[in-house]
Amino acid sequence: MINDIGRVCVKIAGRDAGMRCAVIEVLDNNNVLVDGQTRRRKCNILHLEPTEQLLSIDKGASHADVISAFKSIGVEIKEKVGKAKEKKEKPSKKRASTKAAEETAAGKKPAKGKKAVEKKKK
Repeated sequence: MINDIGRVCVKIAGRDAGMRCAVIEVLDNNNVLVDGQTRRRKCNILHLEPTEQLLSIDKGASHADVISAFKSIGVEIKEKVGKAKEKKEKPSKKRASTKAAEETAAGKKPAKGKKAVEKKKK
């Protein structure tokens, strides 16, 4: 019964316990691929409680197809929003050797040693 593509199940173990999912693909005797309110991932059939509902989806259906099939039976699925990764501009750090080269080019005497560089920063 769990091995039917489109079978609606309730996860009974793990982080997604209590959420509904649908069987997308049968991987082997013990594992299936599920998607829905849960994360799309491989799941042991012992962690699923099958229901009588059956979705009309194809093997390997996309997440959008699964969402629309769940909406047709009246189950609402929240859209998962990922973190927006922004590229922050990092301030350029000049090395002491680069500063010394600039000072030499400007006609100044370059500072030597760690203490001299720290004094110039202050």
